[in-house]
Amino acid sequence: MKNQFFAIFGLLSILYFQCTAPAEAPKAIDMTALKMEIQALEDAFAAGEKAKDAAAVAAYYADDAVSHNRNEEPTVGKAAIQERIQKRLASDTSGNYNVYKVVDLFAEGNLAVEIGSWTEHTASGEVKDNGHYMSYFEKRNGKYACVRDMSVSTMPVKKEENAASEKQAQ
Repeated sequence: MKNQFFAIFGLLSILYFQCTAPAEAPKAIDMTALKMEIQALEDAFAAGEKAKDAAAVAAYYADDAVSHNRNEEPTVGKAAIQERIQKRLASDTSGNYNVYKVVDLFAEGNLAVEIGSWTEHTASGEVKDNGHYMSYFEKRNGKYACVRDMSVSTMPVKKEENAASEKQAQ
C-alpha cells in the first residue's frame, strides 16, 4: 500500500512539473534608452519651471506621488505638488532657472531609481546653487512617472537660514 501511494504521488509530481510552463525570463531593459527617457522627463520639468507652467512641471509626477523638499513637510499627491509648485513659481521673480542631469540609473521590471544632479543658474548664467536628487519612477500605462522624489543642496546653509531653523526647532 505504501509503495502504491509513493508511486502515484511520484507520477503525479512528474506530470505536474512536466505540464507547468517554465518561467519566462524578464525582458532586458535598454538602459541607454531608459536614461534618455528619464532625461527627457527632467528636461520637460526644467522647461516647465522656466515657463512658469506648474501643470507642465507636475506632469512629471504620478497622481499618488510624494515629494520631499528641503525644509518642508512632504507634499502628498500630484494636485498638492502642483499647487506647491504654482506658489513657488508665482513668487519667483529672479529669472533663475534649473538644469537637471541624470547621473545614475537603476531599473528592474517597471521600476526605476534615478540619482541626479541639479544646478540653479541666475538669469545671466552664473551658478547660484547646486545639489543632488533622487527620483523613484513606476512605469504606468507605458510611461514612467515619478512616485517619490527628494533633493538636497550641496551649498552650505546661510547663517540667517540656520538661525531661523534653530528658532523653529525651539
